[in-house]
Amino acid sequence: MASISLSNVYKAYGTSPPVIRDVNLQIADSEFCVFLGPSGCGKSTLLRMVAGLETITAGELRIGGQTMNAVPPAKRKVAMVFQNYALYPHMTVYNNLAFGLKQAKKSADYIDKKIREAARILELEPLLERKPKALSGGQRQRVAIGRAIVREPGVFLFDEPLSNLDASLRVQTRTEIARLHKAFDQASAIYVTHDQIEAMALADKIVLLHSGSDTEQFGSIAQVGAPLELYHRPRSKFVAGFIGSPKMNFIEGSVQSVDPTGVVVKLHSGEAIRAAVNGAGVVNGAPVTLGIRPEHFVPDAGSAASPDARQGITRNVRLVERLGEHSYLHLEGAPGEAMIAKLPGDAANQTGDRVVLGVPANYCHVFDAKGLALPVLER
Repeated sequence: MASISLSNVYKAYGTSPPVIRDVNLQIADSEFCVFLGPSGCGKSTLLRMVAGLETITAGELRIGGQTMNAVPPAKRKVAMVFQNYALYPHMTVYNNLAFGLKQAKKSADYIDKKIREAARILELEPLLERKPKALSGGQRQRVAIGRAIVREPGVFLFDEPLSNLDASLRVQTRTEIARLHKAFDQASAIYVTHDQIEAMALADKIVLLHSGSDTEQFGSIAQVGAPLELYHRPRSKFVAGFIGSPKMNFIEGSVQSVDPTGVVVKLHSGEAIRAAVNGAGVVNGAPVTLGIRPEHFVPDAGSAASPDARQGITRNVRLVERLGEHSYLHLEGAPGEAMIAKLPGDAANQTGDRVVLGVPANYCHVFDAKGLALPVLER
């Protein structure tokens, strides 16, 4: 087993601004940690620093309690699964799996035992004599994972391993990776993705990195936590907008009143919406942004049984997308406000309807002028 610790880690190329900035992170033994963020935010660079494929400009990396800054990749006891599989095309599956063990001078009996065990777990036994060109994308990815497994690393590193697969195969392989981590729970895992659905499905812990468009915070951590912590308690507007699909609706307004039960936000469209957040230090009239996820709107707010659902917003429907299990109502808002409500698939609403949607106070978020979230009250 191997815990991972990054302390005040920076990465810069020459005199350019850092691409990784002041990262402090603890990954426990057996933990599955996902580095998440938009393209270009530095998540793959951070992974490669753990692997030893990128040098650390400043700070300290420890694996299993040992400082690794100057340790070569081959001696870090990590195994990396790449986006492009990195299989040897002229070798069979068996020999691809055996290659690293042969380089380590392991005995033939040991190699065969490890390969047979990995092949059984990954359901590769019928494919051992095939070459990569005769495999599907999902089978190639399983071979790449198997090559990591046979090395018995302390840390598995996955660099966007599903990005080359089609949608249905991504779901299947994602499930396989989750199952494998449970089977090999003695190893920690770091997984890089820009897909927040993958992150939510796989992670024990998500590390969300700031967008590259934010030059002052680029390469730093926006929030660390369990998937549902980031979903229910985002610390900033950036986190709230990145986690969730479709993303959170943001509606501009100002503080109308504050009391122990929350903050009332007066929207520019006229509605007053109570949010169950801690408004300590917030003054009346301060500009804020109300956040509500599409799935948390309540249809037919005027007749809803819950008092919280009776507060609502009134909007015109400009488009309805019917996707079977649910329907998306695209709503007309203020200029620049794109609003979506996620309702049951059999919702009767049509384009052009005027709808009243309930906004439960317990599911509202409020962000100040700097984009920082007011803490939500305990539910």
